[in-house]
Amino acid sequence: MDIRVLRYFVVIAQEQNISRAATLLNVSQPALSRQIADLEDELGTKLFTRAHRHIQLTQEGHYLLERALQIIGLVDKTTYNLQKQDVVSGTLDIGAGESVGIMPVMEAAQQIMRQYPDVRVNLRSADAEPILADLDAGILEFGIIMGNRPLNNYNTLVLPAKNHWCAIMRADEPLAQQEKIRPIDLVGRPLITSRQAYKHGLFQKWSNTLYDQLNFVGTFNLAFNGSLLVKTGAAIALLYDQLVDVSPASGLVARPLSPDMSEANTLIWSKNRNLPNLNRLFLDTLQKNLAQQGGSDA
Repeated sequence: MDIRVLRYFVVIAQEQNISRAATLLNVSQPALSRQIADLEDELGTKLFTRAHRHIQLTQEGHYLLERALQIIGLVDKTTYNLQKQDVVSGTLDIGAGESVGIMPVMEAAQQIMRQYPDVRVNLRSADAEPILADLDAGILEFGIIMGNRPLNNYNTLVLPAKNHWCAIMRADEPLAQQEKIRPIDLVGRPLITSRQAYKHGLFQKWSNTLYDQLNFVGTFNLAFNGSLLVKTGAAIALLYDQLVDVSPASGLVARPLSPDMSEANTLIWSKNRNLPNLNRLFLDTLQKNLAQQGGSDA
């Protein structure tokens, strides 16, 4: 599969018109049509359905488009890094969940962006599974994983701040009068939590024998969206603290869980790839910052 033909395919998919794509690519329409026909023959499937004035992707075409964008991005990134080994430039690709505990990573990125104006940052918010998949594929250089999971295949750096779980509820909710929320307090109440936490049964150990009596009515991927549902009174949200606005004007309050539930934030990167200059500088900067903070805290 030729990367050049993949680039042709992406432009055609975006334009939904062979003629316009040929003009943009500075290629004759018959030659472009032939390239795509050869690609379909090579893959053994139709990528487009053709109408009078436009074309549309088939299901297989949509799948290839998603993969082609990843492949092209990886090729461009690799080429750029190889050509720019003597300068600090490029993009920091970092995947992470939501947590205020990743602030040291952002501070290190800010230092580099200020010193090297050509540097860009691509932050991807996601659960652990897609972050690990993109890290393995080379789409991301760094990931930040929350909680405990096997990370033997990666280099790791544990960030100092932990994530503490809390319950977010409306200020007029009766449970808001309590200083802390225990498992027994949540029995029979409608609850929502992160998709990852629910999938891995994170609250089983915390709630012990009461877990089967906890009524999870939904999940969220972004804490802000979950907080909007909480504002309606539909549910109480279990999430990391300091992720959503609980100021008096918000109408929401946060209460810590009892017993306490906390998880670490771990920065990871591949053991199997050498880091480009930019990523080595980022890692060095972060490690130096953490060492200095540790010394000042001592």
